[in-house]
Amino acid sequence: MAGISPQITNLVIILVMMQVSKRIPLEDPNVLNLVRAGYVLSNIIIITVYAITHFKINQKKDMTTLKYVDQPQMGSTEEPKLITTTVHKYDVDQMKALYKAQLMGVGMMAVMHLYFKYTNPLLIQSIIPLKGAFEGNEVKIHLFGKPAIGEMKRPFKAAAGFMSALQGGAAPTQDKKTIEAAEKAGRGGAKEE
Repeated sequence: MAGISPQITNLVIILVMMQVSKRIPLEDPNVLNLVRAGYVLSNIIIITVYAITHFKINQKKDMTTLKYVDQPQMGSTEEPKLITTTVHKYDVDQMKALYKAQLMGVGMMAVMHLYFKYTNPLLIQSIIPLKGAFEGNEVKIHLFGKPAIGEMKRPFKAAAGFMSALQGGAAPTQDKKTIEAAEKAGRGGAKEE
């Protein structure tokens, strides 16, 4: 499955797990508790993977300067902003975003399951976020030791998808011409330390 897009594999997993969840007797309290335990275990594994990755980022503490132009969201009147930071700071910020996204997912699942009594999404949400955690650039670079080149070169491009298209905003650019133009125009120049 190395050549298949993560969005396609997610779609296949969702379709398969929807069919599987129809055949699992979730009305049975014992089965439901097993599914809940699987969901909790999945989230513990994800947080552990993120914590180990975060530890390795802090251990490396790469202070190489990273300059890029952050493109504003589509429809915004803001100018592109020059960001000057370090690889370490960028990676830590990316990890914070991953933690936040995971907590948001757990919160939404808690509302869906505890308040609205939906049980089927527990199965899907036990697999998709776990798969996503291992497909993340930070985890690939720091946990699996892959080089930060090509698709994994910082700044990372936003994952292509329906929501990213709606939210707009082009990927951050790092070419010399754009950076020099932003420096000359005096746009932003936000230095993150």
